[in-house]
Amino acid sequence: MAVLTPEEVEKLLTLIHDETNESQPFENFLAHVAAQFPKSYNYRIGVCMYSLLYHSIIRAPSQRLLALTLLIEMYRGEPFLNNPFSNFIIGICQSDGIRKINIPPNLKLTDSEKYFLSHLIVTSQVKEMLKKTPGYIINSEFGPMADISHVQRLLEDRLDDRFLVSRNHISCLVAEPTSSSCNSTDDFKDLKAAARDIMTDPEPPSLQTYRPGPIRLVPPLPTGSENMMWLELDELKNHDFAYDFTMCMPNSNCIEAKKLINKALKGTLSLQQQQYLLGELERDPKLVYHIDLTPAKLPDLVESNPLIAIEVLLKLMRSTHITEYFSVLVNMEMSLHSMEVVNRLTTTVDLPTEFVHLYISNCISTCETIKDRYMQSRLVRLVCVFLQSLIRNKIINVQELFIEVQAFCIEFSRIREAAALFRLLKQLELGSSDNCNVTVPRS
Repeated sequence: MAVLTPEEVEKLLTLIHDETNESQPFENFLAHVAAQFPKSYNYRIGVCMYSLLYHSIIRAPSQRLLALTLLIEMYRGEPFLNNPFSNFIIGICQSDGIRKINIPPNLKLTDSEKYFLSHLIVTSQVKEMLKKTPGYIINSEFGPMADISHVQRLLEDRLDDRFLVSRNHISCLVAEPTSSSCNSTDDFKDLKAAARDIMTDPEPPSLQTYRPGPIRLVPPLPTGSENMMWLELDELKNHDFAYDFTMCMPNSNCIEAKKLINKALKGTLSLQQQQYLLGELERDPKLVYHIDLTPAKLPDLVESNPLIAIEVLLKLMRSTHITEYFSVLVNMEMSLHSMEVVNRLTTTVDLPTEFVHLYISNCISTCETIKDRYMQSRLVRLVCVFLQSLIRNKIINVQELFIEVQAFCIEFSRIREAAALFRLLKQLELGSSDNCNVTVPRS
């Protein structure tokens, strides 16, 4: 675990024992710490603060309040649950009756301190709170603390190993009564020496606990008809241990599949390579989660190897991230291969309607904005055939896209496939499956 050096511990301890802190705003102290340590040191500083608080190196009320404020404000801007010391902070703000972690006597806060810390956690008026001084908070009386019950519920199942140990075992430490302040130079030297010892100890004393043995049921005594068999150590010589030598060994099939996927992102695989990869995906459906195919890489796979892309997406249908793959697919640049993949998926599985509609809108928009007349005509033909397939197979409800598709057909009515799609729309609008003599607008 990354910790501060003895020199850095002494520097931090000097900052927090500054006698002027009690009469200066909290924001001044936080600015001094930020000036002395880079932001990347936040976790190391937090570990040091926790250890010094736990071992009563920091014990004066104003110093204690500054240290706890620092633990909260170092991670300001992130959700409080992401603060690695959130369990500890919430625990000391709780009352004795509901607290689920053990804390030393010096960490039992007053109502004023709980009021201040709880408002730092759950309210938005943080800047106003930090303009106050530790002395003002300690010597003033406030109303009830802010409601942090919702944060407590979210943290109940997230106690780390340190708190689990302290909750299930008995600490080997007994706190020694100490004075509430240290004003003499000798006392401060002793505190610095103790802080250095704590932070350089490979096994912190706070984790040393007395662990009583578990209570076990007494086994029943054997009856006269049962024969007791004793296991002699010499008998083990005649037996071999069963060991799985493939355990923790790399999966050669997975490695080969990953190589083929990386190759498929850059170019078309040979028929033999495609068959091998499809066979491995069919044999092991969970293999798709180990080939490093992120949503961002999907467009390259679709353009180079659409058949592989189809099979991969079918295997990912139960993934919690499938919507990310769909989102990338429908927003990628329209092409014959992307339409092939979407068409195959729509006929195989039930795609979310919003994704299909979004892809159709994307196709229409692409046809309307392309400048090359030849390429435009080619893409319009592809889109019209694609839409007719979706409509005839009843994959989409054309009424939801009727106005947009009809305008598309009118704009490109010079193209035969667009005229055919327009007639199909009119047949559906009139509720007739027979051929109707409908006049198609011509540009």
